[in-house]
Amino acid sequence: MDFQGMLLKVGNSLSRDDTKAIVFLCKDFLSLDPSSAMSATDIFHCLMKKELLSKEQPALLADLLSTIGRHRLLREFDLHKNLSITRSIICPYRKLLYRLSEEITGKDLKDIKFLLTEDLQCSALEPHVSTLEVFLAMERRDLLNPLDLHLLEKLLGQVCPVLLKDIQRFKACYETTYAKGTIAQETGVVQMRQRSSSDISSIAKDWSVMSYPMTGQQRGFCWIVNNHDFSPSHGRYKNREGTQIDEESLRRVFEWLGFNVEVLPDATRDQMVASIRELASRNHSGLDCVACFILSHGQQDVVYGVDGKEVSLMELTNQLSELQCASLRGKPKLPARATRDKQAFYIQEDGPSGPSGPSGPSGPGDICIDAVSPSESVPYGSDLLIATATIPSFVSLRDIKQGTWFIQSLCRKIVQMVPCGHDLITILTRVNDDVSQMRDPTGRKRQMPRPSFSLRKRVVFPIPKDPPPHL
Repeated sequence: MDFQGMLLKVGNSLSRDDTKAIVFLCKDFLSLDPSSAMSATDIFHCLMKKELLSKEQPALLADLLSTIGRHRLLREFDLHKNLSITRSIICPYRKLLYRLSEEITGKDLKDIKFLLTEDLQCSALEPHVSTLEVFLAMERRDLLNPLDLHLLEKLLGQVCPVLLKDIQRFKACYETTYAKGTIAQETGVVQMRQRSSSDISSIAKDWSVMSYPMTGQQRGFCWIVNNHDFSPSHGRYKNREGTQIDEESLRRVFEWLGFNVEVLPDATRDQMVASIRELASRNHSGLDCVACFILSHGQQDVVYGVDGKEVSLMELTNQLSELQCASLRGKPKLPARATRDKQAFYIQEDGPSGPSGPSGPSGPGDICIDAVSPSESVPYGSDLLIATATIPSFVSLRDIKQGTWFIQSLCRKIVQMVPCGHDLITILTRVNDDVSQMRDPTGRKRQMPRPSFSLRKRVVFPIPKDPPPHL
């Protein structure tokens, strides 16, 4: 299908509200009125005249469809692969206002218009005026801009305070950058107005290989092994107190991200292997990724079942390799198939208990020490991320009342940084910094997590619509 024909079909599939939303999202590079009678194809034509949309550069179209939630069209016209660069085109401020408009009910809008009676002209407060049109009217009166959200916060605080969290997240991520006027790849309109079409094309070329698509109806499976009761090991390993806290935190965070979370409790060595083989046997086509967490005792590159028997990380990770799980092949290798792109393993290993190594509480407080051996890390295939709780010569620590330092820090950073558009490696780097500064009550024991990866692109989770979980 030629590009013009695709645009025509996309335009005909969009509702009038979709078209108004696109006009609003393009406000910073198209001077159009959402209340006008323009069709979607008219808008596409304007974007093409400004060299912002073309067959060679369809990223803006992909971003617009993703933002307004038309994921079926993304898949139907194979546009999802262009989502890797979209945050460099539509500014986060526009996306914030659009998300707010989707959450504001008809009654909320009526109340907002009433509160704006003395600030806006009567024509902007008529019953037929939409939320997006009210926002534009506020902008025209200089009552709303990326650096001044005060009135909007005041209105929402009175009408729909639950939405204030979205504004706070936006301000935490972008307000300083807007103030400096140096808007980068994910941050907005000031620099966007100064870029030529050739600049945008160059950015598209540079970033087109930088992020994995995240357009599935579900993010994927999140497989958690949570080994707590080690009584089957006949005293060789102590129970892992506090691990239930980690399981609950992981469940809340990854369900928030859109994963289907499955927990395998108190698994033997053979049960872990059988379970991940079953996971690999499923059809992952159409999903974005798979995440695996192993919470157990272990040594470097080895984890233990509750029966005390070890299994190598290589044996577990190999189950999700391209040879074992065809539907997890990277898309660049089999682009015609709606296949998966990456696998992520997060390992919380606790060192052995008993005379050979400590794992129960030691010293002041309720901190458990996890010793690790200095062996080399295991080999793995492409599109794989392995994040271990610690590096050789450092301990891995678990608070029996608050969970493991690594998992709890990871959950906190994901909740804090995903709404800001940060990729997973950046998040793990912040986790490293966070955990490296932690100390046990004696001040002598330290931990240093270690991510290892063969990712070929950035892993950027879409910002969830639901509020972040409370940890």
